[in-house]
Amino acid sequence: MPGYFSDSENTIDLILLTKSAAEPWLSQQSPSVKNWAKSCGFPAGQKVLLRPDAEGALLGAAAVIDPDGDYFVAGDLANQLPAGNYTPVLSELGLKDEARFTEQFATSWGLSRYRFDRYVKESDQRPKATLHIRDDSIRDRAQTTIDAVCLTRDLINTPASDMMPVNLAAAVQSMAEEFGAQFSQIIGEELLSSNYPMIHSVGRASVHVPRLLDLRWGDETAPRVTLVGKGVCFDSGGLNIKPGNFMRQMKKDMGGAAHVIGLARLIMSRNLPIRLRVLVPAVENAVAGNAFRPGDVLPTRQGLTVEIDNTDAEGRLVLCDALTEASNDSPELIVDFATLTGACRVALGTELPGFFCNDETLAQDLSRASARAQDPVWQLPLHAAYNDMLKSDIADTLNSSASGFGGAITAALYLQKFVGENLPWVHFDVMAWNNRSLPGRPGGGEAMGLRAVFEYLQSKYG
Repeated sequence: MPGYFSDSENTIDLILLTKSAAEPWLSQQSPSVKNWAKSCGFPAGQKVLLRPDAEGALLGAAAVIDPDGDYFVAGDLANQLPAGNYTPVLSELGLKDEARFTEQFATSWGLSRYRFDRYVKESDQRPKATLHIRDDSIRDRAQTTIDAVCLTRDLINTPASDMMPVNLAAAVQSMAEEFGAQFSQIIGEELLSSNYPMIHSVGRASVHVPRLLDLRWGDETAPRVTLVGKGVCFDSGGLNIKPGNFMRQMKKDMGGAAHVIGLARLIMSRNLPIRLRVLVPAVENAVAGNAFRPGDVLPTRQGLTVEIDNTDAEGRLVLCDALTEASNDSPELIVDFATLTGACRVALGTELPGFFCNDETLAQDLSRASARAQDPVWQLPLHAAYNDMLKSDIADTLNSSASGFGGAITAALYLQKFVGENLPWVHFDVMAWNNRSLPGRPGGGEAMGLRAVFEYLQSKYG
């Protein structure tokens, strides 16, 4: 496993210690190690201790971690330690489930090494620290999670100049070929003849033609799970154009699509026994003479008419056609991901994704899965009374409320109109972006809630 893991048996012990165990462990070491630790400020100040042998070569290392902290338990060790092949030693941690911890440590080790360097002329080629995991199954599970999250990050971080609908389609097609999935797409004017009028309306002003991407994988008799991802590859706001500072990071507005693509990769690489379908409406919300306008009344695949209050509420428009199509198969579960509203970020901040659900048992199970996966998500209410904010005088519904209040809720209520009756549905409103860098979570594109959903699916279908 190049980059993160090594199969070599020639390893350096990396002794992992809790804060409370560090001093007792140190008291049992030789006088030279104690003196060296004192001079390094370990463990009070410095949390990593490198132990040289008599000739100055690296003999071993010790690190203070918090096994009961957040998911990214490896912290920044993969970048702090000098080049070498390390075996984690867990005996001082007093763990109840060493296998689960080892997988978490290995995954967070790999994710901390993520860098988006596609456009950097001279990326860092220096040898890096690698991890040796003796159990191949643990290592392989960690690798599949790393691959899924890094794919999600890469797709979001790629600028719109190289991540338009055609590029997003190529990414899905490549993944389909890798895993033996079926892939198809409906492109441009075909969207009208195939009755996807909203996807066409939002994307028609761009020179990059809109399309609906459709991936299917798994045994046709298996339980059906459908993922839908908002694929707005760049969002200018349309004729309700965004100010420059709000437009700056709008390459990430296809973050919902990136999430379902990354989640699909994880599902397929783990061979989860479901019949998976992935739908991505891929568009650019551009400005041109044929752009849709505030006040327009547009048809949808379902048949409802929508009065456009604001062209910058376009994500829900492309999603509504895709959700209608997702409902046609009557799957056991529909999950959509979208970078949908600033209102959700105001309510929960940028690092905690909100979700809405039309099935309370499902919502509770998902929340418990989130806790197990240490991938936090937070349920927000589908408060039906707020449907009044979406009433139109001339159409079946508005696309957004004129009021700024409850914006994440009214967006979810709009989407709910296009989900089939009695179909379990979860809608994630995600930031898909780290505004600050933390261990394992560098600034830029991020997967949020992806591991929580996979944990739920694995517990239900695995």
